Amino acid sequence: MSQLSQQQIASRLDQLTELSVELSKNRDVPALLEHILASAKALTNADGGTLYRVAADGGALAFTISINSTLGMYLGGAAGAPVTIADLALRNPDGQPNLSTVATYAANTGESVNIPDVYQNDLFNFSGMRKFDAEYDYQSQSFLTVPMQDHEGELIGVLQLINSRDEGSGARRAFDVTDQRLIEALASQAAIAITKQDLIMRLENLFEALIKLINIGIDEKSRHTGRHCEQVPELTMMLAEAVHKTDSGPFADFRLTDKDRHELWIAGLLHDCGKIATPVHVVEKATKLQTLFDRIQLVDTRFEVLKRDLEIAALKAKHESGLPLDSEGLALIDGKLRADLAQLAADREFLRFANVGGESMKPQDQERVANIARYRWCGVDGQEIDFLSEDERVNLSIRAGTLNNDERDTINNHIVTTIRMLESLPWPKHLQRVPEYAGGHHEKMDGSGYPKKLRGDQMSVQARIMAVADIFEALTSRDRPYKTGKTLTESLEILGGMAQRGHIDPDLFNIFVQQKVYLQFAHRFMAPAQIDVVDPGKIPGYTC
Repeated sequence: MSQLSQQQIASRLDQLTELSVELSKNRDVPALLEHILASAKALTNADGGTLYRVAADGGALAFTISINSTLGMYLGGAAGAPVTIADLALRNPDGQPNLSTVATYAANTGESVNIPDVYQNDLFNFSGMRKFDAEYDYQSQSFLTVPMQDHEGELIGVLQLINSRDEGSGARRAFDVTDQRLIEALASQAAIAITKQDLIMRLENLFEALIKLINIGIDEKSRHTGRHCEQVPELTMMLAEAVHKTDSGPFADFRLTDKDRHELWIAGLLHDCGKIATPVHVVEKATKLQTLFDRIQLVDTRFEVLKRDLEIAALKAKHESGLPLDSEGLALIDGKLRADLAQLAADREFLRFANVGGESMKPQDQERVANIARYRWCGVDGQEIDFLSEDERVNLSIRAGTLNNDERDTINNHIVTTIRMLESLPWPKHLQRVPEYAGGHHEKMDGSGYPKKLRGDQMSVQARIMAVADIFEALTSRDRPYKTGKTLTESLEILGGMAQRGHIDPDLFNIFVQQKVYLQFAHRFMAPAQIDVVDPGKIPGYTC
């Protein structure tokens, strides 16, 4: 062997080593496949090449990429023309291995096939190749076909090269033993790299499927919470992209890589995973008196008892008075009865209204609940007791929403459960910040949030972004059991007030409004009736 040939071999080995390193780094499978085929052509100075992958069902070789330099042909891959060539079945109709084509032979036997001149070979069916040559006026000659098997001998695909050319003259030549050994080494490394990326992809898909499994469980428990878990990550990514594109102000240097985006997306999907442990009667508490059922019905029954007692007392008073039917005394009794019944009816409607909950209950309304609670009535045991139990009084006096203090503590505890769940997982390096992002969306800039009382400077930008998204989605959600969805203007006014009070990041709020992230979200997830015309000049906390 000449010194030049030795140099060529050394150069090819260097190329193979560099390629092996590159294969271990590349995570883009389509680009990886193209790189494998292009490198194989370059290593052997081949004119053309084809890469087959095992089909999803494992029963055929799928034509994936084909390149031919002479014809300027590029099929498949990320940028090539669409592939219209049929798959090659790995088994015959009788179930026996298909050994008729060189590609299926290599796939089924695990052996490389090196043919110096296909027109002098009658062992395989080359009818397709002959048809190709006739159609494109091409001359196929040498073939090198190598199976791609991973470290466990599992077939990944087949690499096929056509027409090696002499580096000096350019004449077609056979693939030599060195070519074959190099491509076999490349095929082995490529198969392992592809398997690695497939495994990573499958693990990531499995992980996202497990996340969806948790959210399905939440959705079954609480449909509106399930939708919240779907929409918050969407809004989080919208705002994150807006911040990413900002080239001035405090976030001018904030940039997201694809890995950063994936990490934030996963955190968004998991931000309320702790709610899977929150009791359904708390999550779905639509009215102040709701437990397993709405206890306002029991209160209504008591009003009927009081009404009955008033009517009986009036009839008894009339009877005992002995007055004639047209007397003024009986008219007074009737008048008092009407007044008392009207008061009961008004109190009854008031408690029904109070039971619904709202943004804020006035102190005088809370006092009215306390007064009604002190009415006396006879229970089922005949004993006279207060009209409302202490629990009913406390619940009907809830200042905002439908949750009492204990229930609010219970539902707030979902974030503690979320953090515990997420911190218990062995996160890979590129997802290590998921617990911090997901666990910080109830913290506030002034340190008054929960559960860790973090200030804004102790929180990542991503956690602050998610806090904005979480609140805005909750304000606009139209399927909450205790409220209707607010309009854009109403939601932005509330959010702006929170920015002014140091609850959310005011700079993020400015981007949220200026870049109209709210409108992008509204067109995808809000009802048309909620999408009103927003006047930015009237939004509190917003500075242009």
